[in-house]
Amino acid sequence: MAIERKFIEQNIKEYRIKRFIEENLDRVGLSQVTLKKTPLGDKIVIHASRPGLIVGRGGSNIQSLTRSLKEEFSLENPQIEIEEIKKPDMDADIVAERICNSLERFGSARTKGIGHKTMMDTMRAGALGVEILITGKIPSMRARRWRFYAGYLKKAGDLAIEGVYVSKKMVTLKSGAIGVQVRIMPPTVDLPDHITLTEDITQEISVENANSVQSAEQEIAAVSQEEVVGETKEASVEQTEEEIVSTQENTVSESSEDVSSDESADDTKEGKQ
Repeated sequence: MAIERKFIEQNIKEYRIKRFIEENLDRVGLSQVTLKKTPLGDKIVIHASRPGLIVGRGGSNIQSLTRSLKEEFSLENPQIEIEEIKKPDMDADIVAERICNSLERFGSARTKGIGHKTMMDTMRAGALGVEILITGKIPSMRARRWRFYAGYLKKAGDLAIEGVYVSKKMVTLKSGAIGVQVRIMPPTVDLPDHITLTEDITQEISVENANSVQSAEQEIAAVSQEEVVGETKEASVEQTEEEIVSTQENTVSESSEDVSSDESADDTKEGKQ
């Protein structure tokens, strides 16, 4: 239980640090925060789409953030490392943050436009599927839920837990609290029913190859025609041989009949004498 408790404490600490950074740094495209132990102290890795806003002018923001984290969470010599996210449209946390910022800027009347634009941007980035849920009193004072869906998205099974990026954010408008939930299935997910061809079976045939193919077909046709002619000749020869044999047999039978008739005539003459 001691090891499991240590893992739970580590995750809770990372979550609290992430919430603290979100509260202190606004609109930096924050994705995730990872806490690592090093011989020099605690290392905090911040993944964001706009690292320049985290650093600040002359490093002022990152210095104040380092002091605040050291005092708030009792970290030993905290070192902050920033990694830029190359595809922010594929990250659910960044997409949800953009939707919240757009709702704060343009108001709830632009909810449908914001949802459709964000959905199309995510699909153009290469996502297999995306689902955006916006819940609250938008655009009127009656609570409702808007759903924007495109592509293919797993809702159950291990792929839905491990392969789908999920993020939940909340923004406060004049009409009240608005909840935003984003689900994104990246193209790196290995679907069990997906089939890929390992080799390219298609070939391009040039003009020379086409001519050679035509000549080969003509040769094959000529050879087949010669075989047909040969078979016809053999059949005619066999038929001629059969006719000759039948003629000879008829001749032999006629001669045998003549001989038998002569013998019978001689016998009758002898009897009369």
